[in-house]
Amino acid sequence: MAKTIEITDSSFDEVIKSEQPVLVDFWAEWCGPCKMIGPIVEELAGEFEGKVTIGKLDVDANQGISGRFGIRSIPTLLIFKGGEVVDKVVGVVSKSELADKLEAQL
Repeated sequence: MAKTIEITDSSFDEVIKSEQPVLVDFWAEWCGPCKMIGPIVEELAGEFEGKVTIGKLDVDANQGISGRFGIRSIPTLLIFKGGEVVDKVVGVVSKSELADKLEAQL
C-alpha cells in the first residue's frame, strides 16, 4: 500500500513539478480535523498509487510554503497539476468527494 510522502519547504517545488497531479495536505499535529482527514488521505494514497502523488506538509515545520499559498486554516488540501493549483479543499470532506476531485484531474 502506498504511503503519503512527507513534503517540506525544501522539497515542495520539486514535488509539484510531477508529471501527475499532486495532492498536498497542509496539516499540523495539534489539529483535530487534520487527524480526521489524515486516514482518508492515506487511503487515497493507496488507491491512486501511480496516478496521483499524495503528500503531507506540516505547517508548523514548513511555514515558508504555507505562507506562500496563504494557508490560514487547516486542514487545507491543494491539488496541483503542472505546478499550478487546480483545486482546493478547506476542512474535512468525505473520502468520495476528495476522490472525485482527484479523478477530475486525471
